[in-house]
Amino acid sequence: MRNAAHIPHKITTLSKLQHLIAGWRVLGKTIAFTNGCFDILHEGHIFSLSQAASEADILIVGVNSDASTKRLKGPTRPVNNEQSRALLLASLVMTDAVVVFEEDTPFNLITAIMPDVLVKGGDYTIEQIVGAKEVLANGGRVVINPIVEGFSTTGLIELIQKQKA
Repeated sequence: MRNAAHIPHKITTLSKLQHLIAGWRVLGKTIAFTNGCFDILHEGHIFSLSQAASEADILIVGVNSDASTKRLKGPTRPVNNEQSRALLLASLVMTDAVVVFEEDTPFNLITAIMPDVLVKGGDYTIEQIVGAKEVLANGGRVVINPIVEGFSTTGLIELIQKQKA
């Protein structure tokens, strides 16, 4: 599809997202959820998002707000503001909805939408994944996708800073 006009409509609020989810569920669609800061989108993010999308019919991406990213990553982050990050994620073919959240973890978002599949990338155990216990108790699944080595936003920022010096 080449019509980019629908891209901004994929960025939504929690209340609108809950209505979208209700409609998708009526149609028998399964919902996957993943989250992150996605400050500088890179190959590792694309791999992780593609893997997450393969787990269900619909992929919802939670994006940490600017304030949340700053608390988690430090005073110089984010590099890209939340609107830019959300727009980039919404422009990806595998993403069906993007929602920005203010908290440091997506716990409230996860429990509000209760996805069928909670997907996290990295070296986590299920016990360490925020919302995993609740999704599992609701009959859902938790999937941990491998990290693509050599790709990180922090690494990209460090490389840029070295090249500038």
